[in-house]
Amino acid sequence: MISDLDICIRVAVAFVLGGIIGYERQSRNKWAGLRTHVLVCLGSCLIMILSINIYYSVQGQTNADPARLAAQVVSGIGFLGAGTIMKEGATVKGLTTAASIWVVSGVGLAVGAGYFWGALFTTCLVLLTLTTLSRLEKSYSQGYTATLLLSIVDKPGQIGKIGSYLGQHCVSIRDIRIEEHDDHGHSLLVTLMLHFPDRVNVNEVIANLMAIDGVMAVKRE
Repeated sequence: MISDLDICIRVAVAFVLGGIIGYERQSRNKWAGLRTHVLVCLGSCLIMILSINIYYSVQGQTNADPARLAAQVVSGIGFLGAGTIMKEGATVKGLTTAASIWVVSGVGLAVGAGYFWGALFTTCLVLLTLTTLSRLEKSYSQGYTATLLLSIVDKPGQIGKIGSYLGQHCVSIRDIRIEEHDDHGHSLLVTLMLHFPDRVNVNEVIANLMAIDGVMAVKRE
């Protein structure tokens, strides 16, 4: 049985660790910031403590599983995380914040179970991921986005040839939409949302795509 003093200590630690992660999200003006992360961490911690204490209070009287109540946090937190995800066209925003809410619930559970060092180390790794790795991610994804409309012959392997060319020039496909271009089904209209590295000229890409056999027309939207 966890004592009242130990409960207060664990809840206080959850408050601090959840606040550290939440402050990082708040500083970046994310939908879920300091208060949300603190509350999630506190709630998870308290539920874990309740699970342990309830188990000890009925030990020997039933086959209760001490992890059953706490396990609901993992699945239930998904509803809260889903509220931070926004879709704008082909761009999805808020996935990182949703993941941080999910992780901070795990930190709260770990603190509630008494695994302080594991929770502290996880918090440090979360901060490392949200700060250092985000800068690396931005440096990797530098460039610009453009949408191209391609009219192509409907034959096997045509999309593959286009994708191979784009991949060779480090142009990534962010979104693709394919529809029939005529009533007879002989041609297709392909809409590509592409991300170009700074060094790649979109006009050169359009010219080279036009040179691919089966590509009838390419224009920038």
